[in-house]
Amino acid sequence: MVEVPAYFKYWGKCSKDESRQFHLLAFHSLDVAAVGWLLLDPAKPLCRRLASQLGVEPEWLRHWFAFLLMFHDLGKFARGFQNLVPEKTGSLVPADQRFCYDIRHDSLGLLLWRKKLSKNLGSRIPDLWLEVVTGHHGEPPLRERRGFDAHFHPEDVDAAEAYVKELLDWWRPDLAPLEGVDEKVLRRVSWQLAGLSVLSDWLGSNQDIFTYRSDVMLLPEYWREVACPTAPRAINLSRWGTVRVSEYQGITQQFPFIETPTPLQRMAHEIPIGEGAQLFILEDVTGAGKTEASMVLVHRLMAAGLGKGLYVGLPTMATANAMYDRLRQSYRALYTPDQTPSLILAHGAAMLDDRFTESVIMNPVRPEADYKEHEQSAGAWCSYWLADNRKKALLADVGVGTVDQALLGVLPARHQSLRLLGLSDKVLLVDEVHSYDPYMRRLLASLLEAHARQGGSAILLSATLPQQFRSELLAGFCKGLGRETPEIQHTGYPLLTHMGKGGLREVELETRPELKRRIQVRRLDSEQCAFELIRESVKAGMAVCWVRNTVNDALTSYRQLIQEGICGTERTTLFHSRFAMVDRQRIEADVIRRFGKAAGAAERPGQVLIATQVVEQSLDLDFDLMITDLAPIDLIVQRAGRLHRHVRDARGNPSPTGQDERPEPTLYVLSPDPATVDSPDWLKILLPGTQAVYQHVGQLWLTAHVLFSKSYYRMPDDARKLIEGVYSDSAQTLIPEDLLELVWRAEGTDRSRQSMAEFNCLRLDMGYTRKAGCWDDEIRIPTRLEESPSVTVALARYENDELVPYANVKRHAWSLSQLSLPERQWKQVAGSIPDTLNHKIEKLKAEQPALRWCEIMPLTTELKSLYSNAGGWNPGGWTHEPD
Repeated sequence: MVEVPAYFKYWGKCSKDESRQFHLLAFHSLDVAAVGWLLLDPAKPLCRRLASQLGVEPEWLRHWFAFLLMFHDLGKFARGFQNLVPEKTGSLVPADQRFCYDIRHDSLGLLLWRKKLSKNLGSRIPDLWLEVVTGHHGEPPLRERRGFDAHFHPEDVDAAEAYVKELLDWWRPDLAPLEGVDEKVLRRVSWQLAGLSVLSDWLGSNQDIFTYRSDVMLLPEYWREVACPTAPRAINLSRWGTVRVSEYQGITQQFPFIETPTPLQRMAHEIPIGEGAQLFILEDVTGAGKTEASMVLVHRLMAAGLGKGLYVGLPTMATANAMYDRLRQSYRALYTPDQTPSLILAHGAAMLDDRFTESVIMNPVRPEADYKEHEQSAGAWCSYWLADNRKKALLADVGVGTVDQALLGVLPARHQSLRLLGLSDKVLLVDEVHSYDPYMRRLLASLLEAHARQGGSAILLSATLPQQFRSELLAGFCKGLGRETPEIQHTGYPLLTHMGKGGLREVELETRPELKRRIQVRRLDSEQCAFELIRESVKAGMAVCWVRNTVNDALTSYRQLIQEGICGTERTTLFHSRFAMVDRQRIEADVIRRFGKAAGAAERPGQVLIATQVVEQSLDLDFDLMITDLAPIDLIVQRAGRLHRHVRDARGNPSPTGQDERPEPTLYVLSPDPATVDSPDWLKILLPGTQAVYQHVGQLWLTAHVLFSKSYYRMPDDARKLIEGVYSDSAQTLIPEDLLELVWRAEGTDRSRQSMAEFNCLRLDMGYTRKAGCWDDEIRIPTRLEESPSVTVALARYENDELVPYANVKRHAWSLSQLSLPERQWKQVAGSIPDTLNHKIEKLKAEQPALRWCEIMPLTTELKSLYSNAGGWNPGGWTHEPD
């Protein structure tokens, strides 16, 4: 009778139900290796690129990495881990409570390797290779030095050694190429290899595909007859990187409605696409077709083999929704007609179209048992990750979401390596780049560095960019390429900046004639002046927008318009960031209906929109009259881009003649007089909320100074002059002395934010190791630094003794019931939730993985005044429902 090898006495996976079926550890390890074997196909660009960077043959890399994946769960040989499921059959090692489980199995695997197993290979292998595969739960393992004897029975060590010896005798890895791998290069590549480990473990843990097996079978036989034939099903189900890109045939391939391309679009079509990673920065006026131009570049890059997909990062949920709506009409043209590429929106999930593949992994993963508190199994993590569209968008063929989801790839956040891997074969497109603060700017530069390092190309869009910011972004990308950063030469506008293998190219562009215009600028010195202007404009049948800098100011103005009878609820719309997603979508659609490109005399006259910053980005809106609170100059330019954006006749209908028949556009700015500064409270007296949001009062004074220095400005001629008149070093010398203390304070804050970003960013050059960042399960490193931390709140209705989603829809109801609130506001109202509902709230969170990190707000009788579908979140309790 043949003796059963000791390593067959250890379970690797266990079902969550009462049957407690288990899958042998050795078999699970081979399942994961088989998935990795397919993911690193030498014929695919990913394997070839990684092999080229490491200086090895693609076939060797595949063979070596699959071998290492067979070691990814070595820590499960620990008796402390095996004790987690004591009610097992006699075929497995018996439980032994003398051994504890205080260190997670990923870290135990590295500990076992370093202390006992590495000598079996007879050659020193850098620990980083093992950190990459043992760190398959989304973060690098701990380099533990103590605790070995408390976790491992001597029998466990013998079994693990027998397993390694069996693999060596069977697999016979060639170790010679390891000596030629530059350790610096390995550290850089390790992040992508770690992402592959995570993905391999996830796909290899799906028990609906890899059925549990507890009967003994020789490892080569299992590999040949079970693991390898089964792995393609896991890959096909994931659909990761399987679609075919179409050949680029011209602008109309994606956009058949474009008869005459804009100068920017024409340049996107004509500029040479070289080899390797490339960066494009597109600066042009609102309405110049930047989105279409960027998508032309995306298609050309993909067709040249420089990407298989796209991720679009935007500053807000509203802009992500708008971009998704635009892309879903055209993205299929990026791929051959026989393909069904996945398109995922990171926010506003109900907008997902059933014609498109909704998810990257189509079916939910059947649950397996979690290992212990705070340590979820791969299947559990996979289900949770894929239940959240914000994360799933990074693995889709085309993903649209906030830029935060990509920025997490360069922060010590769980599964960041999977985010980088998801981006590795995509073109990264970031819109509204000017809107990022110093903290996010630094993170974005680091992301560009990481993306360039893994061969990725990026396209950045902005109406205007300060020269210094453009230089910072270029420097980040060049660092990833391993090149010196060339000095920016051109200050023209519009401008296309291109960095690639051939060096830096800056192309000054023309603007199409209808976008060349003069805009009158008028200052309003009180809110009452704004209300009177709105009253007169409504009577004249104009479409009006007032952009306020804070939600509270927007709520107050909306209320006053209605209460004073200036405009009724049927003609007044409030739009800000504190609406549940279902209401945001409804309001956004209504705003586009009233003020969008197709709106005319039947929809526009006498309509008023009171909005916050959500309206200044990505939404294709057009107003006859625009009022804005004083804001940084780049935001003012963005807001003014919604003034006479489309060509219309005198009645407000789209004009077929190409001539706008409305009077010359006038931008009204609510602002104190820049010529009268006699105290530090120059801004605070009129706009206290604005000073709280935009704390660099000096830059706001400079904005007012350049705007009101003459009665008008011309676009695009004056665009660069306006921007540099606020942000250049020479402009700072003009700031009045009374404001300097506020300026120094704001500049100190900016520097500290940049330093915080430097501190928070992963030190990617160190490789996939704990030392590369502040990895701590108790600390969540933010993608944005907020003056007031925010929380995600899901609104719930209380019906029939149950909590149900506020959004009364069939699909994605909980996602559509969510909104983001300042943490201080949440704490003020959280105590008002009836104690009798706390148990139901906890039960709901346990049942809904997507609500795990949310707070739940039941809109009971006591609390329903805090929210309305017309006013959104209003802690003051005022509501005015539409008639």
